[in-house]
Amino acid sequence: MLPDEMTAAAERDTPASAAQFTVERANRALVFVRRIVGDIVARYRELTELRAERDRLRAAAAGPAHLQANYDRVEACVQRLKRLIGELSAVGCVLKDCRTGLVDFPAAYQGRRIWLCWRFGEAAVAYWHEFGDGFAGRRPTGDDFN
Repeated sequence: MLPDEMTAAAERDTPASAAQFTVERANRALVFVRRIVGDIVARYRELTELRAERDRLRAAAAGPAHLQANYDRVEACVQRLKRLIGELSAVGCVLKDCRTGLVDFPAAYQGRRIWLCWRFGEAAVAYWHEFGDGFAGRRPTGDDFN
């Protein structure tokens, strides 16, 4: 399973009993989450570059040794991404986008399941969206979230 498929599966398989975050708890988790997501974004960029290199090698009819070396590096990068995504999942949050480092934290608001939403580079978890909505539907959190 590739990283993009893993994030989709994690979102789909998040049980109703998954850890519930408050804004405060999600922000405390960012100390750890930020490091993991930084690694994920970097490894995903590396994977994208390795795939582009593979395409160039194929177009240039490179020998099998060059293609195998590229394949081995791609596979190592995918395995590293899987481990990192697993670490993030163990925290209780879900990676939504490897490229941008978009992460959602399951939470509850006014009696319904929602996602607290954070993207790599943002200072804090300060947005949320409905469980079925995506990034485009996110709204700022208010004082009533803690």
